[in-house]
Amino acid sequence: MTKSVAIGPISVGADAPLLVAAGPCVIESRELIHFVAGRLKQETARLGLPFVFKASYDKANRTSIRSFRGPRADEGLALLAELKAEHDVLLISDVHRLSEVESAARVLDIIQVPAFLSRQTDLITAVAETGKTVNVKKGQFLSPWDVANIIDKIVAAGNEKIIITERGASFGYNNLVVDMRAFPIMRGFGFPVLFDATHSVQLPGGAGTSSGGDRRFIGPLARAAVAAGVDGVFLEVHPDPANALCDGPNSMHLDDVPAFLKQLKDIDTLVKPVETV
Repeated sequence: MTKSVAIGPISVGADAPLLVAAGPCVIESRELIHFVAGRLKQETARLGLPFVFKASYDKANRTSIRSFRGPRADEGLALLAELKAEHDVLLISDVHRLSEVESAARVLDIIQVPAFLSRQTDLITAVAETGKTVNVKKGQFLSPWDVANIIDKIVAAGNEKIIITERGASFGYNNLVVDMRAFPIMRGFGFPVLFDATHSVQLPGGAGTSSGGDRRFIGPLARAAVAAGVDGVFLEVHPDPANALCDGPNSMHLDDVPAFLKQLKDIDTLVKPVETV
């Protein structure tokens, strides 16, 4: 049985509604994150879906030294704190260094460990010890059953507020695939599982000095993952993906989100266990 993990006033897992963690890849500007957060909060509230706003303050794992990284920790966390106060939203963002964890914990509701760092024991332990909900992106190089070792590290640090996110597995050069068997396998460890529908259509390093992607497959993969029983979806959305400063090729257009989430909600309702009196 998958546990329910509380995140402030909402929960994820068990029979909770489908969680939506969404926002732009990176903080490009104050105006962008406020605009996107406002729209997403409105649409998720209309559908009755719990919402967490996501945006990285530092993309420390980009392909090229010339890639846009964002405002970095101090300025980025200050912008997210302002956003949280103004829009009353929950926040998720990723940490890349031990030195960021304490300051991130003061602002974020969910601290994320990036896929490339999902085996870094010291970082995972430090994040777990904050007592915040921990979301670990399963590395592209890991099997679904390897996630049990990640969970053990977090639990050993005294934290059972755990979420695991699937973001595809490396399949040859510059390509990812999603194995739908991974969702019931990982949920079988007892903690909620999200599906990163946008990073899963990424083509890592596929554009030479940046990652490519093919957003045509966001919908089919997300629908399949929700039908397979995931507890939430993770989405990178942007009002102008073609001109996004990071991950534009695999980002969903903000205008497409309402109909997309309505469809996912309908599928989630269909596959949720039927309540008995």
